[in-house]
Amino acid sequence: MRESKYTKAYFQQRRNELDIAYNAFKPDWQELADYFLPRSVRFLVRNANKQPAKNRKIKDSTPLIAVRNFSSGMMSGATSPATNWFKIKIRDYEHENSYDVKTWCSSVENIFRNIFNASNLYRILPSVYKQIGVFGISVFAMTSDVNSILRCRLLPIGSYRIAKNYNGEVDTICRVYMESAKNLYDQFGEQNVSKSVIDAIEAGRYEEMFEIVHFVEPNKDYSPDSVWAKDKEFISVYFEQESNEEKFLSRSGFDKFPYAVFESEVNGEDVYPSECPGVNALPDVKQLMSMVIDEGKAVKKMISPTYKGPASLKNKKMIDAPAAFIEEDENGRGLSPIYEINPRVLEVDSIIEKLKESIKEIFYNDLFAMILNTAERSRTATEVNELKEEKMVLLSPLLQQIHNGLGQVLSWVFEESVKLGILPEPPIEISDSNLEIEFVSTLAQAQKAVKISAMERFTTFAINLASSLDPALKMKLNANKIVDDYAEYANISPEQVIPTADVERFKKEQEELNVQKETVEQMKTGSEIIKNIAGSDISNGELLTKLGLL
Repeated sequence: MRESKYTKAYFQQRRNELDIAYNAFKPDWQELADYFLPRSVRFLVRNANKQPAKNRKIKDSTPLIAVRNFSSGMMSGATSPATNWFKIKIRDYEHENSYDVKTWCSSVENIFRNIFNASNLYRILPSVYKQIGVFGISVFAMTSDVNSILRCRLLPIGSYRIAKNYNGEVDTICRVYMESAKNLYDQFGEQNVSKSVIDAIEAGRYEEMFEIVHFVEPNKDYSPDSVWAKDKEFISVYFEQESNEEKFLSRSGFDKFPYAVFESEVNGEDVYPSECPGVNALPDVKQLMSMVIDEGKAVKKMISPTYKGPASLKNKKMIDAPAAFIEEDENGRGLSPIYEINPRVLEVDSIIEKLKESIKEIFYNDLFAMILNTAERSRTATEVNELKEEKMVLLSPLLQQIHNGLGQVLSWVFEESVKLGILPEPPIEISDSNLEIEFVSTLAQAQKAVKISAMERFTTFAINLASSLDPALKMKLNANKIVDDYAEYANISPEQVIPTADVERFKKEQEELNVQKETVEQMKTGSEIIKNIAGSDISNGELLTKLGLL
């Protein structure tokens, strides 16, 4: 495509194309937002800085609590700032237990953790987990920051459209948002903003809002040898939606896709995810709200029924007090309920409680509570897996999808770190290798704990068999390899494990020392025997002569 074709009209047409898939999923997102996250969406861009309308569909806080617990559980279980939730490894590296390589990888991990702690990543991740739990998708932009290297901005649901390449990876995002005249003027400069923005600035209307479109997609004019930003792998353009001017606010590019996209299960060639905890729990939530309303009506009829009585008592005032009474008419008739009912409120309440538990279970609240409770009792990931292994299996698909999104963040940080030159010099043997990310959070470790259990069972079996049948069977165990693998599965720092080469060298030195000690002991023993035979006063030369050795 020629450069001249990258016009506002081209991107307006692209937005219209992306709107087709977006509009197909929009009604579902609106319904999910009504019951789970009414304040986290922005389907109308001009609703920025406006108080959202009151939600009248939520009659019980259970779905809100379930989403909150899901977010907290994923945060503490998958990306807790207090734990090492990822490891750096070298892909296809044959010397996997090299101490130098492991130490270098550990140094890179520490740099990444410092970057994450200095950035706002941990502040937006809880909202990311809420969005992926309810809507099945969450997106945030990643920009380079002078002070913290990484700066993230979460995009509200409904404010963006996406498209995917032939591999099913998101490579195009159209974001629509509102920005003030002052911020546009400061960010893009007077020469790039429209006359409307300039007029607003000159009139002192600094906070007047304008609709902005930001497009990022693969650059058809990509030129790897070019130094210009507009020729990079991904093109990036900003423009004012309602401006009649053809110029862009900005046209530049990125070497890497600047968005992290978290998404759950996608049906076939669909662009947006179609299944997530929010979708699965929605029927239960709607039934819960309906039954809560019905239960409230039943209770109200019991404690505040509608009365009937003579017309003469129409204007009589009823007093809501224990000793209150009302005068009867001349025929002795008073007030009585129109109908007396005895609804089975306890049975209804039981059904409501079951619905609440079902909603929380769909959002894995029971699993997260189990992990936190066992953690408080200092139980290991192996014990967690043994307690609720089947629940970890149910969580595996969602956890893998979250890991995919986190992998995009780690890849972006690595490339930015290389660009800034803040990583240590790698060992020569891995200078041309690729990094591999391994997630070792509490949840990931609980899934991997089955490997540790298998190793423990195997080593126990082998040692017991060797003790009872044949001691030579201990030679079947490669102790160094077992210890190294156990440390890797248990996420033990390589600095806490002595390298195998050092252990082998130490063993060899110990064997040599033992041989020397045995030789000395033998010489001492032989000398004592000789002296006992020949007498204590005989010299060594005389003794050797008598023995025929001289």
